[in-house]
Amino acid sequence: MTKRLFLLILSVCLFLMLTACGGQGQAPTDISPVREMVSLTVWGAEEDEALLEDIFDSFKKHYADRADFYITYRPQSESGCKDALLGDLEAGADVFAFADDQVAALAAAGGLNPIADEAEIRRASLPASVEAASVGGTMYAYPLTADNGYFLYYNKSYFTQEDIQSLERMLEVAAQAEKLVSMDWSSAWYVYAFFGNTGLKVGLNEDGLTNYCTWNDNNAPIRGIDVAQAMLDIAASPAFSNRPDTEFMAGVQDGSVIAGISGVWNAVAVKEAWGDDMGAAKLPVYTCAGQQVQMASFSGCKLIGVNAYSEYPEWAARLAEWIISEENQRLRFEVRGQGPANINAANSPEVQSSPAIAALLEQSNYSQLQRVGGKFWEPVAEFSASMAQGNPAGSSLQSQLDRMAEGVSER
Repeated sequence: MTKRLFLLILSVCLFLMLTACGGQGQAPTDISPVREMVSLTVWGAEEDEALLEDIFDSFKKHYADRADFYITYRPQSESGCKDALLGDLEAGADVFAFADDQVAALAAAGGLNPIADEAEIRRASLPASVEAASVGGTMYAYPLTADNGYFLYYNKSYFTQEDIQSLERMLEVAAQAEKLVSMDWSSAWYVYAFFGNTGLKVGLNEDGLTNYCTWNDNNAPIRGIDVAQAMLDIAASPAFSNRPDTEFMAGVQDGSVIAGISGVWNAVAVKEAWGDDMGAAKLPVYTCAGQQVQMASFSGCKLIGVNAYSEYPEWAARLAEWIISEENQRLRFEVRGQGPANINAANSPEVQSSPAIAALLEQSNYSQLQRVGGKFWEPVAEFSASMAQGNPAGSSLQSQLDRMAEGVSER
C-alpha cells in the first residue's frame, strides 16, 4: 500500500512539472533556422553588366529558399583583372572574369584555389578551354568563353571572296573606294599576327614568368627585319588605319571603315551596322620577304575565378558555376555573340551557324594559345607604334627589333 501511494505521488509531481514547463517542451524542429545573409562582389566587363544582372537575378531566385543575397557588380577590365586583384586580395571581388593568360600568376599568388568540382567542369567544357583554365594539369578557374581571338570582318559590298585572301589586295580595294582597313597596332596582342607564322618565336620560359623572343633573328629564312619592312609597307597604304577597337567600331558605324581585325565581342554591333553585308573570315595572307605569309593570331578563353579569400567561398563557387552554366552560356551568345566554352552550347545550331564563330574556328588553325609574361606587351607596342608611323625617327630596323626582343626577354 505504501509503494502504490509513493508511485501515485511521483506521477502527480511529474505531471505538475511538465505543466509548469508549458511550451518549453516543444521539439527543436519547430524553431525556425536563422536565414543566411550572403554578400558577394562580382567583377566583369563593363559591356556585360546588363547580362550579368539578369544572371544574378536568376541565381537569387534559384536559391531563394537558402539565403538572402546581396550581389554587387563592379566593372573591371578582364585584361587588367590580375593586377587589380593582386593589389589587395582580401578586398578584391569574390567572383571575377579574367583572360586565361593570367591564371598561372593568380594561382601562384594564392588568389585562386583548385576548383572543387573539376571532373564535372572538365566533362562539360571544351578541351581547349579546360587547358586554358589549368595550371600543371589542375583547374583553377571556370571556362566561360572559348572565343578570345581575332579574325577578319569585311563589308561584302566592297570585297569579293578572292579579295579577302590577301591583305595587300584588300588595301588596294579600300584605297580605290577611299575607305579604310583597320587594325590595332597599339596592342601587341594583334601585332603577333605578323610574326606568328614566320618561324620567329616568342613564349614563356620554364619559370612561367619570363619570356624568350627571337623576333629579331637576322639569320632565319624570314628575318625580323623582313617582318618590320612588311609592316612599314602596309602602314604606307592610304587605306590602312591603325586604330583601337573602339575606333574600329566607330569607323564601321560611320561607313569609313569597310574591313578590320577584331573579335566576336563586336559581332552584334558590326551586324547592326552592315546588315547582310557583314562578312567574317580567317585573317588574310600578307607579303613578307617575297612570300605570302598567313597571318597568325593569339587565341584564348575568358574564365571565371573565385577569390581564395572570399568570405563566402561555397556561395561564390556556386555563383561562378551558375555564370558558366550551359543555359547562361547560351544566353551570353544570344545577347553578346560570345562563343561558349560549354560543349553543348558550343555545338548548338545557333552557335555553329554564326559567321563570326565560323571565322574564329577557321582562324584557329593558325593560332596559338596566348602564353607570354608581362614584359611582352610594352616593348612590342613601342616597336609597332614606330612601324605604324612609318619609322619617323629613321632608326635602324634591326636596332629597333633588338631593343624590342631585349625588352620582351628582360628578367
